[in-house]
Amino acid sequence: MSKVINAWRRYRSSLVTGILLASAFAVAMPAGASAEDVAVSEETFGCILDWPKVRNTRFKHADPEKLKEAMRIFRDSVPDKDYPVGTILQLVPFEAMVKHSREKFPNTNGWEFFFLEVSKKGTTIKDRGDNVVNRSQGVTCLSCHQPAVKYDFVCEKGHGCAPIPFDDQKLAEIQRSDLRCTKH
Repeated sequence: MSKVINAWRRYRSSLVTGILLASAFAVAMPAGASAEDVAVSEETFGCILDWPKVRNTRFKHADPEKLKEAMRIFRDSVPDKDYPVGTILQLVPFEAMVKHSREKFPNTNGWEFFFLEVSKKGTTIKDRGDNVVNRSQGVTCLSCHQPAVKYDFVCEKGHGCAPIPFDDQKLAEIQRSDLRCTKH
């Protein structure tokens, strides 16, 4: 498993310099965002396998209707549509995105990025915010997600983000390795 995680880290650190430079420029966001928000703590995150998924991405939202809406936006690759505040996305157990109001994180249209440490005991938030740098790779989450601004900064095939070097089987393996998943 450490080979998979190391390969993920090598991938993230090998991104093109141009993508890194993109994170230096603020993105103008439309006005009129909602004042609603979501509180996030280490208890927010749990076994990634317990969350529904579309393709390889896992979803969570406290409101079942907003969860369905977030999954529809992703499933249909809807451009120029904001995800509902409170949406949580994870592709791998140790990284996450949480949607807040635009006012809270204007440079990412409300997205807060999380770098997580997972263990059988639970989740530890190692870093969070709109400018999180993955310490092992030295790149910001925003630098990877910036090309997907038209898709509310959510990366998926065809959204402009650099492709990840893992196939569906490898991503499923990474998700199954989530140490918080004791009942699976």
